[in-house]
Amino acid sequence: MTDADLCYLPATEALRLFKAKKLSPVELMAATIRRAEATKKKINCLTYTHFDEAMDLARKAEAKYAKGARTGALEGLPIGIKDESFIKGKPTSGGSLIMKDYIGEHTSPMNERIIRAGGIVHARTATPEFSCAGYTWSRLWGVTRNPWNPKFTPGGSSGGTAASLASGTSSIATGSDIGGSIRIPASTCGLVGYKPPYGRNPDDPPFNLDFYCHTGPLARNVADAIILQNVMSGPSPLDISTLRPKLTLPTSYKPIKGWKIAFSMDLGFFNVDREVQKNTLAALDVFRSLGADVEEVDLGWTSEVMDAGMTYLNHLFGASLSRLLKKHGKDMTSYARHFARLGQTSKAADFVGTLDVANRMYATLGPTLEKYNVLVCPTTALPAVPADFDQSKDKI
Repeated sequence: MTDADLCYLPATEALRLFKAKKLSPVELMAATIRRAEATKKKINCLTYTHFDEAMDLARKAEAKYAKGARTGALEGLPIGIKDESFIKGKPTSGGSLIMKDYIGEHTSPMNERIIRAGGIVHARTATPEFSCAGYTWSRLWGVTRNPWNPKFTPGGSSGGTAASLASGTSSIATGSDIGGSIRIPASTCGLVGYKPPYGRNPDDPPFNLDFYCHTGPLARNVADAIILQNVMSGPSPLDISTLRPKLTLPTSYKPIKGWKIAFSMDLGFFNVDREVQKNTLAALDVFRSLGADVEEVDLGWTSEVMDAGMTYLNHLFGASLSRLLKKHGKDMTSYARHFARLGQTSKAADFVGTLDVANRMYATLGPTLEKYNVLVCPTTALPAVPADFDQSKDKI
């Protein structure tokens, strides 16, 4: 196989070939590293790299397969880890100059599981500063670009992860999501992004207690996302929010013939680009061709949904960042400073109001999900956003 074949080989297929002794983890890792070095300047999706250590671990995985020894669920795969979570003894920056010299004092629960399953962390993937944007650039690491078109962003905040997968520099990779940080990059880069239900995957404090905050996988296909999710998921004694028992996703599914699919193009208030509408309708036609019944629904939502979402983020996430302003404001990106200042002005009464809005939303969403198998809507209202977009000053 060529390097391109190897770098875009599905993770499930790579594992099958490893076990059949038709492919070595060393071959895959070497090709992945060559690809990472070749795309570094153009895409800029990786932060810290651990290539020498990764090759050593690939050789150990190769020896396990050669001997027919017991192997982990991810044994020998190059896995990108978002530069937000922690690995003990390794650097984590969160995309911030403030953390440029930080060395992890513990390993995040999901990373512990990935490493224990034989996954090889060859690189950390780029994120906007403290993961607080829907695009990916920082003063520390520069601009991360979309492999499909470098003029545009791969999204955020898991943009480095998405760009790594789309550029063939990781087999599978991790992300996290509060307001779209897995789903937006997956959409912009043509990937599968899965934000699991709250409590299914462990996270680090304090945001493990934010019920909008979830860790999850990104991958180039559904099967690959499933194998990573099944490793990451399950209760953890380090995260009070995690649920029992562990929910393992099946690896095969029945056809969707007879399913009832609901869709909303704009959720009642978004201005959705015509190109996005066209592609969404094309996807719905595919579902119809597979035997599903597709119906448009009206949830009765209004623009108060977006206002409430931003108020919620400002009160928790923005307020968390606001603690850094006095000492580190000069080192922060313009968008992180902007977000932190919004957090300073947030009021508890406004935050409680966002919970009222969420409950009103679910009063119509819950019954809809009882009636239909799935609700489909566009992930983003626009097909693309410039790579250097800055929400503190730019408009779309």
